[in-house]
Amino acid sequence: MAEFKQLNPLMKRGAEFLNVQYPVICGAMTWVSEPKLVAAVCNAGCFACIAGGNAPTDILKKQIEETRSLTDKPFAVNLITIAPAYKEHLAMLKEVKVPYIVFAGSFPKEKEILEAKETGAKVMCFASTISIAERMIKYGADAIILEGSEAGGHIGHVSTVILMQQVLFRFADQVPIFIAGGMSTGKMMAHALLMGAAGIQMGTRFVMTEECNVHPAFKDVFRRAAARDAVSTPQFDSKLPVVAVRSLRNKGLDNFGKLQLKLLKELEAGTVHRADAQAEVEKYWIGALRRAAIEGDVDFGSLMAGQSVGLVDEIVSVKDLINEILTDADAELVAVKNKLA
Repeated sequence: MAEFKQLNPLMKRGAEFLNVQYPVICGAMTWVSEPKLVAAVCNAGCFACIAGGNAPTDILKKQIEETRSLTDKPFAVNLITIAPAYKEHLAMLKEVKVPYIVFAGSFPKEKEILEAKETGAKVMCFASTISIAERMIKYGADAIILEGSEAGGHIGHVSTVILMQQVLFRFADQVPIFIAGGMSTGKMMAHALLMGAAGIQMGTRFVMTEECNVHPAFKDVFRRAAARDAVSTPQFDSKLPVVAVRSLRNKGLDNFGKLQLKLLKELEAGTVHRADAQAEVEKYWIGALRRAAIEGDVDFGSLMAGQSVGLVDEIVSVKDLINEILTDADAELVAVKNKLA
């Protein structure tokens, strides 16, 4: 790839933290971020995360081994704190050491961050509010992934623009902060770096790459979707607290609403415990996502996508995507420099 003279000084901190050339992260997406895609991103000079999701521990271990057979570059394993096998995943990583561990889903306990760091890994934690960012930094997170509500999959309720002003401007000097949610172009990367970000994370755009193994029908829906088609799921009642999920509108999304109403009736009748109801919600999303991403059922499966889906309309190679992002970011910095002059 070309040299990016304007960009290199701003990328230095994030690149050194991730031990890569370019601090662009391919976020962990269940059923999507598998070894082939992770290795392709890493081999192109960036950084990627294997999605632990609800995978059986032996399967996740095999994915780590397969990724290592495809790249000698650093990568992360993403652990979902609300997954049934979460504690088993964390225990396994004490033996199968990886250079980076990312906590996602809900928020890890202080002792869990310590356990992860004791393996020798650097720990990255998501934050979707200022209070969560403060807590994760206090608990010892080495870096923060600041994710706005524009993102796909499980999300918070605060936009990236607000979080950057609340968290990035305040804590960027303490730990590296990577911006996620709505990051889709080189221009945005340039301005995020100018504001103090160490790098960016993208998910939706990496779905639309040749190396991504999802079903062609899944990619075709992404190609045709508008930004407003990626909607956040509602919570009908505080009796059943659910983490909001952003996905494209389809019959599967409608069925999720019906599932919540059914579970709320069962909670009211006392025929189901809240923990079991919440587990059923998570089970729904994992199964629905597999139906869409792997089997191609784009009507009833889950089409998890960020609002940046409105900015993608073609499938490109990982290498071409990264080159586009970096070239456009560097050009934007030249434009900014000229404006200031």
